[in-house]
Amino acid sequence: MTIRLSIKPFYSRIFSILKVISITFMLAGCMVGPDYVQSPNDLAGIVLKPEKYDKNSFKFSDLPYPKYWWSLFDDPILNALQLQALQNNLDLQITAERIEQSRAQLGITSSQQLPKIGNFNNYSREALSEYGKLVALGAPSSAGNLWQTGFDANWELDLWGRVGRMKEMANATLESTVYDHELSKVALSAEVGKTYLLLRSNQAQIKIAKQSILIAQEILTLVNSRKKNGTTTTFEVSSAKAQLAKENAAVTGLLHKQNNLLNALTFLLGEKPKALDQELSIVLPFPSMPSNIPVGVSSEIAHNRPDILQAEAQLHAATASIGIAKADFYPRVTLNGKIGFESLESGQLDSWDARFFSIGPTIYLPIFQGGALRQRLALSESKQRTAALIYRKTVLQAWHEINNAFDALAEQQSQYADLSIVYAENQQSLRAYERNYQQGTTDYLTVLTAERNLLVNQRDLDNSTTAIALGIVDLYKSLGGGWNPNEISTMRTIDTRLESK
Repeated sequence: MTIRLSIKPFYSRIFSILKVISITFMLAGCMVGPDYVQSPNDLAGIVLKPEKYDKNSFKFSDLPYPKYWWSLFDDPILNALQLQALQNNLDLQITAERIEQSRAQLGITSSQQLPKIGNFNNYSREALSEYGKLVALGAPSSAGNLWQTGFDANWELDLWGRVGRMKEMANATLESTVYDHELSKVALSAEVGKTYLLLRSNQAQIKIAKQSILIAQEILTLVNSRKKNGTTTTFEVSSAKAQLAKENAAVTGLLHKQNNLLNALTFLLGEKPKALDQELSIVLPFPSMPSNIPVGVSSEIAHNRPDILQAEAQLHAATASIGIAKADFYPRVTLNGKIGFESLESGQLDSWDARFFSIGPTIYLPIFQGGALRQRLALSESKQRTAALIYRKTVLQAWHEINNAFDALAEQQSQYADLSIVYAENQQSLRAYERNYQQGTTDYLTVLTAERNLLVNQRDLDNSTTAIALGIVDLYKSLGGGWNPNEISTMRTIDTRLESK
């Protein structure tokens, strides 16, 4: 396309309009609505150690706890399961996709601060009505072609910060979805740890139950022999049979529980049922208990629990929504422009005389909305108050969970100490019965009964050990373990990445 005429008059007009736009921007920049102020939290008063009992063998330190807190159990299989869960868990993948959705929404919202430019190319064949006003004014009514090509643009001036508040809200929503993803990590790591520990505990219980079956069988054989010799009653035989049946039923129930735990683990790892049976059905010792438990310091709890950070981000988003609702009360100014060429003949589109343009503002002023704007503002303010209450509730719940976890761990330690005494004393009793049997002062049935009682004590002691291990898991879950706050990119960094694209 060749333009042969001077374009100085055209650009002179454009320059004049741009001066008006510059003056308008000098008057702009006022963001209505409240600015978000970070909410205080009351977690600094938490005492990060048990206070009720003095029977604890653990040493608590204010050292930062590791992101992978499960490594304190020194179990390579547990470490591998946790890593696989973080890679393959479906809930984590879902929350990761929600982050991408929120990031895309932030990009869409940010784009509203920029001009929209498009190209148009039109062709139409038109004919005017013989009775129309244009024909009455002298225009020909015969059909003709109309060719158009050019560019159009529009730009909404964010005079009251409406788009800015929308971007602030979208950014806070993105931050909320990021913390929701990290919250899923905390819950997942705790669930994997608990399920694995329960599986190992269940396998230990199966081993004890099978030993109890052997003892019950020996007791039944001995009682049957005495019955034949007339030295015992039918009642004792029935009791021995009932005990054996009870032990067999216990093994059946424990095997069923083991299958459920294995399937629960495979689901957490995003695997099909039975996928881990071959690997985890091998009975291994229960993981060792850590002697030193780092719990960090109370002043950092609010930064280590993603649910608190998520609630704070949601409060930020709700606060920004008030500014959006208030900005709707004010006029909206949109600059519209169009430039191009128009002709009845396609061959004349390259002529400067075929040019056309239009530029100017569109002003929208809400006059009557039936009270919708006031109610939308009231709704936004109510949602903001609700978000503030949810934030306070989340902080208070965190405080309760942490204190409950410490108290429970102290109680479990105290119970374990008492059960250890019971087990040790029953061991001494069994040795005494065995010596008496060897010396002929007691019968073998008494020894078998003492062995069975000791297995019951062993079962109680193992259950107590499991409870302590689960208490450690609950403690680190309450502290927000399972993610690393330092790995989360700031929202300012995210904004920079978006704007660079």
